[in-house]
Amino acid sequence: MPLDAKFIGRTYPPTEPYEVGREKIREFAAAIGDHDPAYHDPEAAKALGHPDVIAPPTFAIVVTMRAADQVVYDPELGLDYSRVVHGDQKFTHTRPVRAGDRLTVVTTVDNIKSLAGNDILTTRAEVTTVEGEHIVTALSTLVARVAADSEA
Repeated sequence: MPLDAKFIGRTYPPTEPYEVGREKIREFAAAIGDHDPAYHDPEAAKALGHPDVIAPPTFAIVVTMRAADQVVYDPELGLDYSRVVHGDQKFTHTRPVRAGDRLTVVTTVDNIKSLAGNDILTTRAEVTTVEGEHIVTALSTLVARVAADSEA
């Protein structure tokens, strides 16, 4: 059954704050193989004008994936997550994520469409500090593949 377009525009409640730790940033940077000193050394980050280490741009996935759970596991939406593949991801930063940030995320369903029997779900996650400072907007596109028993 296709996803219902009435979900377009639905906004989910803000997530609980996520406190960004220096070690989490270092671990993430190491995991993606990025050895930029600003991701590992507070003094290198301070030399660039930041109060502490900064995170690679894709670090935002750590907090936005948690927020996406509200959408993908919404029983009213009816998304079969076992059939989902990640179609696209984009991040637009106002500033880098920094160690010490306390971040919260509000997720909105931006679009739902059907293409070749597959459901295409696009969400927008607005990441802000608990004080309200915008950090990053993340756009994510998920493709729910048509079930094998419904293929021709």
